[in-house]
Amino acid sequence: MCNKNENECSSCIAEILQVINILQCNACPENCLNSCDRPALGGGANCIVCNTRPIMIYTCCGNGTPWSMPTTRTNIDCSDTTTPGACSNVFRIEKIDGCCATFRVLQTNPDTTSLYPYVSTDSIFTMDISCICSLRCLNDTYVECL
Repeated sequence: MCNKNENECSSCIAEILQVINILQCNACPENCLNSCDRPALGGGANCIVCNTRPIMIYTCCGNGTPWSMPTTRTNIDCSDTTTPGACSNVFRIEKIDGCCATFRVLQTNPDTTSLYPYVSTDSIFTMDISCICSLRCLNDTYVECL
């Protein structure tokens, strides 16, 4: 929950997002514990240096369904599943400012021969961190054009 008196967020979600954001800014090839807040972005045989820890977001009122956003800047209803690839539920943290987090929508890489599972989009959104009840971290990866 946000502490409105001090204009700071004090929650485990806010702390984890802050760690991920710092790690992405200082992309490091070492790997340690396999959790969302492990102290370095992974690197390995298939990934020279990772620059992104992709996450899925679950909101308090989402009934166990991951948060989903359009992959383009157009207004699309993500509950309409008739347009495959129009929405994604995989994101990259871009910025944290108090209780607000800005995310970039990542899209499944259309190049099935690529080593990297996601591509960057121009679709960005900001969310109140107090709306997030859980995160699911995916494998660290490299995303071009960030």
